[in-house]
Amino acid sequence: MPRPERPLESADEVLLRFAADLRNLRDKAGSPTYRELSKVAHYSPSVLSEAANGRTRPSLAVTLAYVDACGGDRDEWEQRWHALADRQATTARVDDEVPPYVGLAAFQPADADRFFGREKLVNALRARVRQRRFAGVFGASGSGKSSLLRAGLVAGTTTPSVLFTPGPNPMEECAVRLAALTGGTAGSVRAELDADPHNLHLLVRQAVASEPDGTDLLLVIDQFEETFTLCTDREQRSRFIAALVHAANADTSRTRVVIGVRADFYGHCAQYPQLVEALDDAQVLVGPMSADELREAITAPAARAGCMVETALVSKLIADTAGEGAVLPLVSHALLETWRRRSGARLTLGGYEAAGGIHHAIARTAEDVYNGLDEDQRDTARRIFLRLVALGEGTEDTKRRVRQRELDADNPDTRAVLDRLADARLLTLHSESVDIAHEALIRFWPRLRDWLSDDREGLRIHRQLTEATDAWESAEHDPGALLRGTRLASASDWAAAHGEMLTKRERDFLQASQQALAVEQATARRRTRRLRQLVALLAVLLMLASAATVYAIQSQRDATAQRDIALARKVVNDAMALEATNPALASQLSLAAYQLSAIPETRDRLLATTSTPIASRLAGHTAEVLASAADANSRVLATASSDKTVRLWDISNPQNVTELGTLTGHTDVVNAVAFGPDGTLATAGNDKSVRLWDVRERRELGVLNGHTGTINAVAFGPDGTLATASNDRTIRLWDVREHRQIASLAGHTGGVRALAVSPDGATIVSGGNDKTVRLWDARERRETATFSAPGAINGVAISPDGSTVASASSDKSARLWGVGERREVAVLNGHTDIVNTVAFSTDGRYLASGGNDYTVRLWDVPDRREVTILNGHTNLVRSVSFTRDGRSLVTSSADKTTRVENLAQVVFGKHADSLRSAVFSPDGRTLATAANDQTVRLWDISDSGRPRELAVIKQQTTVWSGLFSPDGQLLATSHDDQTARLWDVRDMAHPRPLGQIRHTEAVWSTRFSPDGRILASVGGDAVRLWDISNPDSPRPLGAIEGKPITSVRFSPDGRILATASADNTTGLWDVSDPARPREVNALRGHTSRVTQVAFRPDGRVLATASWDHDVRLWDISDVAHPKELGVLKGHTETVTSVAFNPDGTTLVSGSHDRTARLWDVRDPGSPREAATLAGHAGVVISVVFSPDGRTVATGSHDRTARLWQIDVDRAAQRVCALAHPAVGQGEWQTYFPGLDYQPPCR
Repeated sequence: MPRPERPLESADEVLLRFAADLRNLRDKAGSPTYRELSKVAHYSPSVLSEAANGRTRPSLAVTLAYVDACGGDRDEWEQRWHALADRQATTARVDDEVPPYVGLAAFQPADADRFFGREKLVNALRARVRQRRFAGVFGASGSGKSSLLRAGLVAGTTTPSVLFTPGPNPMEECAVRLAALTGGTAGSVRAELDADPHNLHLLVRQAVASEPDGTDLLLVIDQFEETFTLCTDREQRSRFIAALVHAANADTSRTRVVIGVRADFYGHCAQYPQLVEALDDAQVLVGPMSADELREAITAPAARAGCMVETALVSKLIADTAGEGAVLPLVSHALLETWRRRSGARLTLGGYEAAGGIHHAIARTAEDVYNGLDEDQRDTARRIFLRLVALGEGTEDTKRRVRQRELDADNPDTRAVLDRLADARLLTLHSESVDIAHEALIRFWPRLRDWLSDDREGLRIHRQLTEATDAWESAEHDPGALLRGTRLASASDWAAAHGEMLTKRERDFLQASQQALAVEQATARRRTRRLRQLVALLAVLLMLASAATVYAIQSQRDATAQRDIALARKVVNDAMALEATNPALASQLSLAAYQLSAIPETRDRLLATTSTPIASRLAGHTAEVLASAADANSRVLATASSDKTVRLWDISNPQNVTELGTLTGHTDVVNAVAFGPDGTLATAGNDKSVRLWDVRERRELGVLNGHTGTINAVAFGPDGTLATASNDRTIRLWDVREHRQIASLAGHTGGVRALAVSPDGATIVSGGNDKTVRLWDARERRETATFSAPGAINGVAISPDGSTVASASSDKSARLWGVGERREVAVLNGHTDIVNTVAFSTDGRYLASGGNDYTVRLWDVPDRREVTILNGHTNLVRSVSFTRDGRSLVTSSADKTTRVENLAQVVFGKHADSLRSAVFSPDGRTLATAANDQTVRLWDISDSGRPRELAVIKQQTTVWSGLFSPDGQLLATSHDDQTARLWDVRDMAHPRPLGQIRHTEAVWSTRFSPDGRILASVGGDAVRLWDISNPDSPRPLGAIEGKPITSVRFSPDGRILATASADNTTGLWDVSDPARPREVNALRGHTSRVTQVAFRPDGRVLATASWDHDVRLWDISDVAHPKELGVLKGHTETVTSVAFNPDGTTLVSGSHDRTARLWDVRDPGSPREAATLAGHAGVVISVVFSPDGRTVATGSHDRTARLWQIDVDRAAQRVCALAHPAVGQGEWQTYFPGLDYQPPCR
C-alpha cells in the first residue's frame, strides 16, 4: 500500500490550492502511485511528488507532464500555471540589492563586475586597438557590441576615454563630451569642429597634453549606425567621419578611435572611402557566444550576487539559444525576470518558464506593463513607442533617441507612462532624451511590430511633420518654415485621421501652417475678385491700382516688421551665448536688437546688460597669449604670445582699450613680460633671450643672453634689478642699465617656471618643475626657505606686505605659504584642472588664479574663500595680473585674447553663501547685503561703475536680513540665533554694535516704523514690537502671537502693520497703540503661503506675494472693507518678494523662477508686466527700488546681488559708454545678414 502523502502546508494560499487541485486530479485518475505516474510522465517519482507538495511551484513542464499522466485538461492547467507564476511575481518582495543581470539595457562601464563570458573577445579587441588607431566593432543587433565596448573595453582602459552615441547631431555630441573632458564650453568646441573637422585632432592633443608621453585618448562611438539613421545632414555626417579618421591617422595623433556598428550598416560605411581605408584590417566581428561563454555569462553574475542557477536552467538557456543569433539581450532580460522570481537564493527553471523564456519574456514584460495601463495611458504608450522607432529603408527598424519635449514629457500623463515604461526597463530615460532600452523589443514584441506595420507610410509622414516642427521652433516660428504644398496636404490628411498622435507643439505647427495656407488662399481669392472687377470696371482701374499699391506697401511693411521681430529674437539668443566670452559685443548686439524691434524679449535683454560687468576683450594676437603686465601708471599693457610678438595696449580707459603697437624681435614663443619701475619693458621666451624695450619709442634697447634654456618668467625689483627664470634650472639677476648679469641662483632640480620679487626687493620667490617653492635673499643671493608641493609649480606671487606667497600648481590647487611661518597656511581648491598662474591684488585682499579649466577664480585672502568664477575665456588661462591702480584684473588665454575686467564690479555683491536680503540706504549711496555666510556687507555704490566694499559685519550665525532705519543712522540685522541686532552706521566704514533683542526662535526679518522709533521683529515664535528710542537698550512693547507670520510692513503713516502669513492670509493690524496690536482685518485670496507684503507709498494699495506664483493688489484705503484690485500673473514659481517704486507706479517682484519682474501698476485694477529681469542663476529672494526709483537691487541664492537700470534709454547709454570696440561691419553681417550696417552706438 502506498505511503500517504504529507499534509499540505504553505503560507501561500494560491500555491496551496494549486497543489491541492493537482492531488485531486490524481485522485480522480484512480490515485496511481507516483512510481506508476513516472512511467507515463517520464519524471522521477520524487519530482512528481514535490510538484504537489505545496512548498514550491513546479516547473511548467513538470506540471503538464503530471496533468497529462492523470488525464487532465492541458490548456486549462497551463493557464492556471501562468496565473500562479504571475501572481507570485507581482507579490514578490521588493529587493534592495542590485540585480546581477542588467536586462535589456547594455552593460555600462560601471557594470564591468557583472560582465562575464566575453573575456576572449575583450582581449582580442584590446589587442586590435593597441595595433590600430582606428577600429570597428561589427555585429548584429543584440550580439553584445555595446556591452563589449562599454563594460569590456572602456571599463578596462587606464587611459582617458570618451564614450558617446552620435544621435542626430554627431558633431554636437562629440563637442559636448570633449568639453566635459577638457573643462571647456561645448559651444566653443563645436565652433572649432565646424570650422575644421581636423581640429578634433588638436583638441584631443590638448586634452591629453598633461598626460605622460604615449598616453592616448580612447574615443569610443557606440551605435555608429545612428550617423546614418538619425543624422539627416549629409555634410555634418561627412565632417564627423573625416574628423574621426584624421584624429586617428594624423602623424602626431594621440587618439584611438573605436566605432561600434550594426552589421547591416556595413554597406553604409563602405560609401565613405576614408572609412573603408581606416577599417582595413581593423575590424572585430562580434558573433554569438559559445556554450561555455554563455554558461559563464549566466552563472558568474549570480554567483557574485550569492545566488545559484539550477543546472536545468543553464541547460535550458543554452538549448533555447542554440542556432539563434542576437539573443543576448533576451537572455539577460529573461535572467533578470527569473532572478525576480527566484526561490530564495536559487534561480530556477520554474522561474524562467514563469517569465516566459527568452522568446516571450520581453513580450510578456511589455504586455504586462501595457495591460496595467488605463485606456488613455495605453494610447499614450503607443504614441511613445512609435516615435522611438526609426523605420528602416532596406534595413531592420532601429531604435531612435528623441528629446523628451517631442513626447510632451512635461504633460503629467505622459510623464507617468514614461516612468512606468522606464521602471520596467523597456525605455531608458536620459536627462533630456529617451530611447528604447534595446532593439530586441522592436523584434520580439508582437504588439509593437503590429503597430509599426499598420501604417508605415503614415508613420513616415508623421516623422516628417515632427522634424518640420523642430525646424520651425529652431527658426523662432519663422513663417518661412511652415509646411506648404503637397507636404502640408499629406500632413493634414494624415492628422485628420490620426489627430490623437500629435503632440501640442505639432498641432500648433500644423495649425499655423493651415492658417497660413488659408490666409494665402484668401489673399489669392481676393486678388482674383479684384482682377475680375478690373476687367469689368476699367473706369476705376486707377483707383483700384492705387488701392492695390497701398495694400502692397502695407503688406511689405508688415512682412518687414515680422522679419525684424524674428531676426531680433535670434540676435537676442546670440547675445546671450556671447555674454560670458565677449560681453562688449553681446551688449551691443542686445542694443541693436532692441533698436531693430522693440519687443519684450529685446527690451529685457537690453536691461539685463546693466546688471553685469562689461569686460574689455583684446584680440589681435594670432596664437595663444601667454603673459601680460601693466606699467606702474596702469596706462600701458603688454601682452606676450606664441606668435613671437609682444603687443602694447593703451588701458588708461579700461573700458575703451586701444592697441598702440607691436614689438617684434623674438625668434620664438614669448613667454614672459614685465615693466620696470622706470617704464622699461623686459620680454623673454623660448629663444633663450631677454629683450629690453622703450615702449614709448617702440624700439629695442638691448638683449640679455646667458640662459641655456627656455626663459619662463621675468620680474623687476623696486630698484630696477631684473630677475629671470629658466628651464636651465637657474634664476639670474641682471643690471638692465649696463646690460650685464649680476648673479645666478641655483638650487632648483628642475626647470624654473615662475618668479616674483617682493615689493621691498628683499625677497625673490621662485617655483618650478621640481614641485618646490623657494625663497631667496635678494641681497645676499642665497636660498632662505623651501616649500614642497604635490605638483609642479607653474606660477608664484608675493603679497604686497611680503608676508604671504601664493603658488599655482599642477595638482589643480592654489596654495598660500607664510613667509614668516615658513609653512603652508592654506590650500585653495576649486579649479578642476592644472592651475597655471596666480596674482595678488594691490591691496592684498584678493588673489586671482587661472587654469586649464578655462576659468579665472578670485579668492578672498583673509577669509580663504572663493569670491567668484570668471568664465570668459574659451581656452586655457595662461596669465592673471592686477593693474597697479587696483582698478582692473587682466587675464590672458590660449584662446588668443586678453580680458581687462573691472575689478570693483567683479567683486561687487558677492557672498560665500546664499543671499537673504539686499537693501538701499535712504540716501541711495550704500547697499547692505545679508547672507547665509554669516556676514552683512556694506557697499558704496555712489559710483555705480566702481562700487566698493565699505565694511563687513561678521557674525557667528546665519544673517536672515539687514535693513536701514528711515534716517539711515541705524542698521537692523536678524539672525538664526534668536536675536536681532542694531548697529550704528553713521560711519558706514566702521559699523558699531548697539543693543539687541531676543526671541525664543530664529528671527527672520525686521521692519522700522516710518518715524524710526519702533522696530518690528518677526521670529518663529511671534512678531514683537520694540521701542528703540534708545537703540542701546530696546524696550519691548507688544506682540502678535499664535500666527505663522513670515514678514511684516508698516503703512506709510505707521498706524497699520501688514503681516504675511503661512496660513495663506495677510493680516492688517492696528498698531497705533504698539503695546496692544489689534487685528482689524485679514485678506484672503491666495491659495498658498503669503511670503511678503508692500505698501504703495500713499498707503492706499497693498501688494502681497505668495507661494501660489501670484502677486495680488488690494485696495485698503478703508481697512475695514478691503477689496482685491488685480492679480499679477507671470511668475512660474513662488514669488518671494515685492516692492513699490517711490511714486507707486511700478512694482517689482522676485521669484524662485530666478527672475525679477517689473509691473506697471498705474491702474491697479489692470496691471501689466513691464519687463523681466533675467540673469540670476538661483532664486531671487530680495528685490528693492533705489530711493530715486531708477535702479532695482536684487539678491539671490546664487550668492550675488545685482543692480539693474530699469530705463531702456539709460541702459542704452551705458552700453555705448562701456562697450568697445564698436560692432564691425563683418560682425554686423554675421548677426544681421541682409541689413545695412548700422552700429547701435553712433
